[in-house]
Amino acid sequence: MSYQMKTLVASALLAWSAAGVAVAADIKIGVAEALTGPAAKYGVAIKNGFTLAADELNAKGGINGNKIVLVVEDEQGKKEEAINVFKKLIFQDKVLMVFGPTLSNSAFAADPIANASKTVVFGTSNTADGITNMGPFTFRNSVMEADVLPVTTRAAVKQFGIKKVAVLYGNDDAFTKSGYDVFKAALEQQKIAVTDTETYAKGDVDFKAQLTKIKATNPDAIICSCLAEEAANIILQTRSLGMKQPFVGGNGFNSPKLFEIAKDGADNTLMGSPWSAENPAAANKKFMADYKAKFGGDPDQFAAQAFDAMYIVAEALSKVKLSGSLEKDRLALRDALPAVKFDGATGKFAFRRAAPQGGKEGGYDAQQDAIVNIAKGGKFILLK
Repeated sequence: MSYQMKTLVASALLAWSAAGVAVAADIKIGVAEALTGPAAKYGVAIKNGFTLAADELNAKGGINGNKIVLVVEDEQGKKEEAINVFKKLIFQDKVLMVFGPTLSNSAFAADPIANASKTVVFGTSNTADGITNMGPFTFRNSVMEADVLPVTTRAAVKQFGIKKVAVLYGNDDAFTKSGYDVFKAALEQQKIAVTDTETYAKGDVDFKAQLTKIKATNPDAIICSCLAEEAANIILQTRSLGMKQPFVGGNGFNSPKLFEIAKDGADNTLMGSPWSAENPAAANKKFMADYKAKFGGDPDQFAAQAFDAMYIVAEALSKVKLSGSLEKDRLALRDALPAVKFDGATGKFAFRRAAPQGGKEGGYDAQQDAIVNIAKGGKFILLK
């Protein structure tokens, strides 16, 4: 295109804009996920979920004619990297909002940056208690462990006749510590005796000392607030000690990694989640088929939550008239999101306001039912 032609096109666009005619623009959305490191087993699936949804939306014309552009950064599952990535996306790339980070630990470090800059931060895999208490720009569609684990524990009592359990959890991670607190409260409320409580640190690979102590107390089941890789190794080592007790865990178990490592040793593990591959709803079946066609493998809970989250944001943005002022548009998105109701791959979803804490205005949590799954033959199936 010649210089003269470019000038004419630019002049025409200015004239259309002056006449009040909408000109399509890119909507830049930040994606801060762990694409490398131990948490990549979650982060890559999450990125795929966003990509699938954004590509579908753009193929249908985008949002009010505006194309979604994902600005993706690897926060490596580390607090320091999450902080750096959030600063880059918000202040340098000038994204409208940020999805992420992958782990609750990183969210506690990075989400305050988004709130201070009045930018929506939307977690799709952060379930620790207190995430949305960090400010009114914090949203999540990942269902809190506080909503899921008591349901899972009751299901375990019914399924296995449990009266006493041992507990094992990671004591240096926000997600696993929060899960432990919820499990502890649920066990007390449901009057289930705890025979022993053991802890481990992130990166540990040998759990036999803790498991030997647990074995001596002969529990009916083992409650484990753990991420998938640690959980899988714990299960394997439990079986090597001749222990056959079922495990009860949170959504950190909901990864193919659990079965890659533990294989059939994970059979009879119970796990609570808002999503199941066996959900027969049309929206879920379509999501699963489209995901497999695009990425060559089956999706997991984290891909499903990311996929739905993109559609939730798109629904909010469809009600917003973008002004071109980043400050005003960020605020408009924040004001539009709470009213969104959506029925997608993870089922019916709505937001609920988090309670204020320490004089701080709260953000928005997921209002969604928990589904209890049981491991059989290398996969999770719906508990009947």
